[in-house]
Amino acid sequence: MSSSLSLLAATDFSAPARHALERAAQLAAAHPGAQLTLTHVISTSMLARLRGVMRDEAPAMETRLADETEQALTELAARLSTQYACPVNTRLSQGSALDAINDLADELQSNLLVMGARGAHFVREFLLGSTTERVLRRTRRPMLAVKQRPQGAYRRVLVPVDFSVHAVAAAQTAHRWLPDAEIILLHAFEVDIEGTLRFASIDEEKIHAYRVRAREEALDAMAQFVDLLSIPSGQLTRLVVHGAPTLRILEHEQSLDADLIVMGKHGQSMLEELLLGSVTKHILAYSSSDVLVAGHPA
Repeated sequence: MSSSLSLLAATDFSAPARHALERAAQLAAAHPGAQLTLTHVISTSMLARLRGVMRDEAPAMETRLADETEQALTELAARLSTQYACPVNTRLSQGSALDAINDLADELQSNLLVMGARGAHFVREFLLGSTTERVLRRTRRPMLAVKQRPQGAYRRVLVPVDFSVHAVAAAQTAHRWLPDAEIILLHAFEVDIEGTLRFASIDEEKIHAYRVRAREEALDAMAQFVDLLSIPSGQLTRLVVHGAPTLRILEHEQSLDADLIVMGKHGQSMLEELLLGSVTKHILAYSSSDVLVAGHPA
């Protein structure tokens, strides 16, 4: 790995965010020379509410808030640096979290953003969408959404693939950050006309034949896909299964005991820049394990 790798981890000081910081430090420590920056954004809307309540005392309170937040961020960085033996920097800013995090990632040329999958305001996030999801929609960089407290390095990584360039980016991103992990490539296929055939009372034997043919085509596509990757074959496991992708991914996450899922940001049917692929969005919402969403292909 290059010595110029940069990781940016955002925190709101919640428990999920602390888990994200620990995972970011673990990843930084695993790649000598990597630079980890912790950031917290003081919300301008929160400051406006403070001014409305405190009035004349607001300036002093803002200064105190900034000082105490800076101290908390510095203490977090010092603890992580000691625990994981890696350099950790801090950046405190004010504004919109969405804008500030993306702007800082651009400034630092971050190779990976790391955030907790949920923040301190779970109910509001459920209704309006989490900061993590909104940052992910906008960024073109790889982003790790952390759901679990780190229990050691990632060892078994599930990479769902649809054979698109985004799936290639996902597999390569997984190997780049986790060169020693087992990488399981999972393709879930469906027979598009299966429902129509059943509606037309086509017998099960013919439907099965269509499914067998679709599976053979998927296996051929998987072989071609693997040839595109710069990953040692001994680290790869290939799985081709029949069924709806989201359901099969979640099932195999559990049955394979995967501790990380790596997704492409979009699949074959990308509609526009700010939309997440529907499968990726569902996996972010319903998986138990952490989810890394690869950046856009070069």
